[in-house]
Amino acid sequence: MNDELKSWRIPDNEFTKDQKVTLRRILSHSAGLTVHGFPGYAVGAPIPTLVQIFNGEPPANTKPVRVDTVPGTKFIYSGGGITIEQQLLIDVTGKPFPQFMREAVLDKIGMTDSTCEQPLPPSRTSMAATATHADGMAVPGKWHIYPEMAAAGLWTTASDLARFGIAIALSKQGKANHMLSKAMTREMLKPQIDQVGLGFFLGQYKNSEEFGHNGDDDGFKAILIMFADSGKGVAIMVNSDNGVNVANYLVQSVAKEYGWNYTPEQESAADLLMLIADLKGPHAALARYGELKKAGASSPYAMDENTPIVIGYHFLSSGETDVAIQAFRLGVQDYPKYWNAYDSLGEAYLKAGQKELAIQNYQKSVELNPQNQNGIDALKKIRDQK
Repeated sequence: MNDELKSWRIPDNEFTKDQKVTLRRILSHSAGLTVHGFPGYAVGAPIPTLVQIFNGEPPANTKPVRVDTVPGTKFIYSGGGITIEQQLLIDVTGKPFPQFMREAVLDKIGMTDSTCEQPLPPSRTSMAATATHADGMAVPGKWHIYPEMAAAGLWTTASDLARFGIAIALSKQGKANHMLSKAMTREMLKPQIDQVGLGFFLGQYKNSEEFGHNGDDDGFKAILIMFADSGKGVAIMVNSDNGVNVANYLVQSVAKEYGWNYTPEQESAADLLMLIADLKGPHAALARYGELKKAGASSPYAMDENTPIVIGYHFLSSGETDVAIQAFRLGVQDYPKYWNAYDSLGEAYLKAGQKELAIQNYQKSVELNPQNQNGIDALKKIRDQK
């Protein structure tokens, strides 16, 4: 990468002594680079340059993008690396990134409702959905701005996203090579490290035709799954932080309806329960927890000792302390030897002003795990206040 980059260079260190950051490794998230993703910038806030983002300099709101693992040795998702790819394309082509993307990709496959322009130009703002948080409240300014266009800045529609997936599938088959040659597309869909291709995640089976990628910006979620040989696939976009949970169920329904040879990953019980809590209320979520617990191994949802803790903190963060206590008590009841269940219940009791119950649970937590520094500190703080 440093042989071609002009505006900025990836700092060398002990990790790059023998192995270098290459474009192939960036595309397969095996370049050893940091910064998983980007939160974006509020409308009206100062927007950093790419170089400021790479160096973690104000007004950038993320840490510097650096190599902290030997390149080529491990899969580590890095939106920071994909943003360096954006800078590479600008430096090599001499074109603004949105222009390059329109000429090289979007126009060639008919993605007329898509752009990488950040901020979104006024002519397109009326077409854009409003991003919403998990509590249903709109993101201030309707959405965030992402100068990290390659990693997080594509504005598109489900139809255009589907067109993209179809174009890659047809290119692999050699039927329509508008963007890439057949050989390059096949290279793109070949595992590089684990089941990661060049820009895509591949199916869990070695000879699987499946490829895809999820999208995750503040208040927006997306899923693209495509089967390159059969032409089957689905593109889903939602304007809610809760949306990916609903989208996952929709993918399962589509797969079943159309007879896909597709085995989805086991869904998280905690995600399901938080969704139920937001849609039907906390008591409905707790009732569903009981049903899932009773179902045991026959449940399609993954549940462990952290499940009641996750939903308990979901309630606690929204100010529903009494319900949070109920959830944490279920954790203590169902996993009586798990120290963190008692630690969490102690925190909820303390927030409710029930100090004696908080002390009892923090003490039990420390008994089970003498290394629980949070419990030790909490007990000292409570006793000092007496």
